[in-house]
Amino acid sequence: MKKAKILRRDFTTEDPWRIFRIISEFVDGFEVLSDVGKAVSIFGSSRTPANKKYYKLAEEVAYLLAKEGYAVITGSGPGIMEASNKGARRAKGHSIGLNIQIPLEQRANPYVDTLLSFHYFFVRKVMFVKYAKAFVIMPGGYGTLDEFTEAINLIQTKRISKFPVVLFGREYWKGMLDWLKEKVLKEGNISQEDLDIFTVVDTPKDVIKVIRKFYAKA
Repeated sequence: MKKAKILRRDFTTEDPWRIFRIISEFVDGFEVLSDVGKAVSIFGSSRTPANKKYYKLAEEVAYLLAKEGYAVITGSGPGIMEASNKGARRAKGHSIGLNIQIPLEQRANPYVDTLLSFHYFFVRKVMFVKYAKAFVIMPGGYGTLDEFTEAINLIQTKRISKFPVVLFGREYWKGMLDWLKEKVLKEGNISQEDLDIFTVVDTPKDVIKVIRKFYAKA
C-alpha cells in the first residue's frame, strides 16, 4: 500500500500570516503619523510632467497649504505627487509620502521628508483619511478617482465625519460633473445634498479659502 503523500504548507504564505503583515503596516503607519498634526492629502496623476499646468498648480496648492501650517501627504510618486511634495518642501513644511509596492515599482520622489511604504492599498488609504483635515483632488486617473469616490462615499454614509473634499480643475472634471448631475442625480441614485459633499475650485487660493471657511465654522 502506497503511503499518502503529505503536502507541507508554508504558514508564511497563507492568509493567517497576512494578518500579521497587515497589523504591522497599521502599527507602523499609526506610530509614524500620530505626531504629524494637521495635514492635507493631495491626489493626482503620477503621469503629469513638470512642464504641465496642473503640475505647477499642484505645487502652488501644496506651498500655500504648508504656509497655512498643514503637513502635505501624497502617494510619494512622480507627477502631481512630486509637485505637491515639492511645494511643501519649498514652503519649509512637512512633506509626507505614502508609497505603495506595485509590480511597476514606484520610487519615492526626492521631495519627501517622511516616507512610509505599504504593501496593502487599503491600509495606505486608511492613513490618507485618518490623518487628513482635507482632501485635494487634482486631475488624475483611476487611482485619483478611487480616492475621491471613497472619501465622498464615506462621508455620504456617515462612516467618517465630514471634512473638505476639494476637486481642482472644473474644466478637467466637467464631464464627470455633468454626468453626476444629468444622469446619476436625475436617476435618483444620489441626492442633491450628496453633490455638496465636495467643492470644485480652479485656483490654489480657492483651495485655501474652502478649507479656512470649513474650519471657521467648526
